[in-house]
Amino acid sequence: MHEKSPPRYRSEEHWAEIRRAWERGATGASLARRYDVGLANLWRRRAEESWERKPEPDPVPEPLEGWERYAEKKRDAFELRLEETRLVAATLAEAMAGGALERVPLWHLGFVLRWRAGRLTPETAARDRDWARRYGWTGALWKEDGSLYHQAWLDGATIQANRDEWRADAGLPDGVAEDWP
Repeated sequence: MHEKSPPRYRSEEHWAEIRRAWERGATGASLARRYDVGLANLWRRRAEESWERKPEPDPVPEPLEGWERYAEKKRDAFELRLEETRLVAATLAEAMAGGALERVPLWHLGFVLRWRAGRLTPETAARDRDWARRYGWTGALWKEDGSLYHQAWLDGATIQANRDEWRADAGLPDGVAEDWP
């Protein structure tokens, strides 16, 4: 005759350990084998006690070149951006103090013209307007009374007049997103 094995009783500490392992991500089947408990009992306890797994963030994948080379590349890119930013800042500071406008980056021209018109002499503003006449599109920056439009208008007029340059800077190839700008 076949004898039935006696029922197995597990302590609450035993089940607490199983719960912690399950909440850390272990599978039910692996825990049932490891702790010699029935899978149905494990699922029943999980449901009755509302066990929950905390979603873990996905691990950050290692870059192909490895972390050391990745960090070096990031540092080099940061230093390049920093140098470029400093050069632009120096150019803008010089122009805003009344210096030449020739080196002012295109996308900052409206800002510098408006800043100079508001803070430097009227003669400087008149010189700026005469200087800007060399570019056909810059006439759209001034109102009939000789004052500059507001900053959003200046930026929009600059972008519209230099659409191809803006699209190249934005990385938009020909034939896509033709309505921008």
